[in-house]
Amino acid sequence: MNDTVSGKAYAKAQTPARKLGKLDQEGKWGLLLVSPYLLHFIVFVAGPLIASLYFSFSQYDMMNPPKWTGLDNYGRLFGDTLFWKSLWNTLYFAILFVPAQTILALVLAVVLNQKLKGLKLFRMAHFIPVISSWTVILYVSDAIFNSRFGFANSILASLGLDPQRWLQDGKLVIPLLVLIAVWKGIGYIMVIYLAGLQSVPQDLYEAAEIDGAGTLRKFVSITFPLISSTTFLVVILSTISTFQAFEQVYVLTGGGDISSAGGPNNSSLVLMLYLYREGFTFMRMGYASAIAWVLFMILFTLTLIQMKVQKKWVHYD
Repeated sequence: MNDTVSGKAYAKAQTPARKLGKLDQEGKWGLLLVSPYLLHFIVFVAGPLIASLYFSFSQYDMMNPPKWTGLDNYGRLFGDTLFWKSLWNTLYFAILFVPAQTILALVLAVVLNQKLKGLKLFRMAHFIPVISSWTVILYVSDAIFNSRFGFANSILASLGLDPQRWLQDGKLVIPLLVLIAVWKGIGYIMVIYLAGLQSVPQDLYEAAEIDGAGTLRKFVSITFPLISSTTFLVVILSTISTFQAFEQVYVLTGGGDISSAGGPNNSSLVLMLYLYREGFTFMRMGYASAIAWVLFMILFTLTLIQMKVQKKWVHYD
């Protein structure tokens, strides 16, 4: 009897050790399976991130070892008129782009969410620019807005209006770049909104119709509140994409020449273009790293503000 009891006690005492050994074995396999991602993260994300932070406090031209200079790059940055010009251009781009893309994508999603014939074709047509490369989009845009032989000026001439120097006009270049960016990205945002619209319970609309609510009332009282979380996501993604704008400015305003991109007279010089120019054209990688970290802090601050504000209008139920 005592031997039986002691045997059970011994087995019970050994159980946690066996479980712990099993967990250790599973942990080793789990670590092995995620090791490719961890290696990729360390080499291509964490490593460059730490290096760029160090370079931002150094004088570095990629040809010689970095020389520690402390806060010199940041001090120079805040006194650089071109930096403030590029920051303002980026903010101006965002002020035009984010509301335009959000509102137009929502309108398209509401229209294309109806049960009508042929809507799948229209959805595909609006999504084609998203999967097209920026090079294709921008060369098509150049064919439309070229000041010498563009299709837009041909239309203006047929209406008896003076042709415009679209990309050479400092007042028109940013709105034109915003128009092209909206055309390129609106299909992706539309799909996000479609997913949000299709998650709204249909019985809410039926109950509203019984109460006599019209289309506008149903949208204001049911649709918009229930897709407010989707709208918040769209605003975050659109804001980040504006601060990453590079290709359209580089190709359309520079024609492939980085030194002349951002014209006319730096009217379309955005932060990413200025960062690239400083780092890879003038080989001031330390200064470019400082710009990158200031850009990160701006995006981080804007995201925190949006996260704070969204509590007042985003509906998660």
